[in-house]
Amino acid sequence: MTTQQGTALTHALAEVPGPLPTSGVIHVATPHTSRFTIVGNHLAQHAELSLTAIGLGTHIQSLPAGSRIGIKALAARFPEGETRIAAALRELEAHGYLHRTRVRLANGRITTRTVFCNQPGPMGAPRPEPPTPASAPASAPASAPASAPAPTSAPAPAPAPTPGPALAPPATRGSMPVPAPEPAPVPQTRTPASAPTGPARKGPARLLPQPRELTAELRQTASTLLADLRRHAPELVLSEADIERLTPATATWLERDAHPDTIRQALTTDLPQPVKYPAKFVRHRLTVLLPPPLPGTEELAPARTTLVIPMQNCEGCERGYRSRVPGHCRGCQAQLSAA
Repeated sequence: MTTQQGTALTHALAEVPGPLPTSGVIHVATPHTSRFTIVGNHLAQHAELSLTAIGLGTHIQSLPAGSRIGIKALAARFPEGETRIAAALRELEAHGYLHRTRVRLANGRITTRTVFCNQPGPMGAPRPEPPTPASAPASAPASAPASAPAPTSAPAPAPAPTPGPALAPPATRGSMPVPAPEPAPVPQTRTPASAPTGPARKGPARLLPQPRELTAELRQTASTLLADLRRHAPELVLSEADIERLTPATATWLERDAHPDTIRQALTTDLPQPVKYPAKFVRHRLTVLLPPPLPGTEELAPARTTLVIPMQNCEGCERGYRSRVPGHCRGCQAQLSAA
């Protein structure tokens, strides 16, 4: 077995073009004809992603649309635990490969929509094409000779079935360059990706909450709380302009009887890693997590709907019973009806 494997390896290395490196990995590239996925080097050789995140991103990219990629589903598939898988998903989300948004379905339920992009960046944004346009002028002359034989076979409508086999070699020649079939699937993948993400981004456009009256005391407490956030979460470093802009929203929380510790916990708990835009992140949480005003004591008082029936003394046996009108108790009524 060792001799056979060594012979096969020797033949494989003999077919590698160019001189072999003296050290390091040697690639024996066999073309794939089915069941393969194209993964960019920006993911496979990412300098900031962990090896778990790179492998998980490659696995997700190879799955068909509609596959479940939740933390529990991936933990059941791989030996890594839920903690490592959750951290890898957060890495992919922080670098723009994974997008998770909460959307409301037609039946009113709220679900999480997960979108994986084979190239990082904002979803739906036009990306510059590879240098295919530059090669268009060079391919134009090549396409001219290819189209030259077409007119010769076009005038013969009757022998169209016969030149079918003869046209097969030009078809194979035209299909050999990969850039020709690529433009067709690319628009198809961009169109569905941009369709669901457009409404999802326009939905959460909310204005900053404003207090009914921004007093000097509320302004001082709110600005101090915002400036002190970096002491509890070093990622949330806000500039003076950001603090001035976010002070009214924080004062709205204080006006609604929210304790400063409650506001601080709402802004610093479960932070994404990394926090790219601290001011936008704090603005989002101040807007989305804003609590409602506390209800008054009148609203919390229970409604008294209990009906109290008065006590009556039976005219026959003087026994007490409950009734709206005086008369006889049940026992006396039974005796009267029997007599």
